[in-house]
Formats: sequence, C-alpha cells, structure tokens
Amino acid sequence: MVTKQFSGSPEDADLRRADSLAREIFSDVANKWALLIIEALGERTLRFSELRNEIEGVSHKMLTQNLRMLERYGLIERTVHAVVPPRVEYTLTEPGQALRVTIDGLCDWTHRYLGHIEASRSRFDA
Repeated sequence: MVTKQFSGSPEDADLRRADSLAREIFSDVANKWALLIIEALGERTLRFSELRNEIEGVSHKMLTQNLRMLERYGLIERTVHAVVPPRVEYTLTEPGQALRVTIDGLCDWTHRYLGHIEASRSRFDA
C-alpha cells in the first residue's frame, strides 16, 4: 500500500485511514524500540554503544533501523565527528523532546499500573 502525501491541515490527518501519513508515523514511532530510544536519550547526547547499553535486549540491527527511522522523521539528530575512528552521537530534536513528554506519561502510567496489570494477567491466564 502506498501512503498518500500529506497536503492538508493537521486536523485532516486521520489515523483510521489505511493510507494516512499520520497512521504511518504513528505505526513507526509507537514501537517499543523507538519509545525506549527516545526515553533513553532524554536530554542527553549519546553514542550508539551508549544507547545500546542503555536499552537492554536491543540488537545492533534493530537499534540501527530505529535510529535511522527517527532521524528520517526529524525526531533525533545524528552528528558525525570527523575523528579516527569516527564518533557518531545522537540527540533529540525539538519535536523529539515534545514526543518525549508523551512517552514520559506512558512510562509513568506503566509504573503506576504495573501491579494491577500483572494481577489481571495472572487472573486471565489462570
């Protein structure tokens, strides 16, 4: 399926439409690795290896793919320093910082209801 180019106002961005650019953005950004990358960066600048150490379980491939996607969407900035070996750093852009506020809310919600969700899952699975 081809995503339509966005040409209207932000109010016209309908997540329910299969060919909506807003839906494509939502789908890409709302994955666990992207959310964890944004949360890990916070207000810091980190190198690839530092991000990988911060996010337990992420593979080299998944981290690379998600960093590229977040850079494409303008949510992170990638800076390459001309040294040997090359040093690459990542930091959140203004839109990335704005999204981080929402992600922080999701993290707070998760911490608040973790016990409730765990109990519900145990009852359901029994």
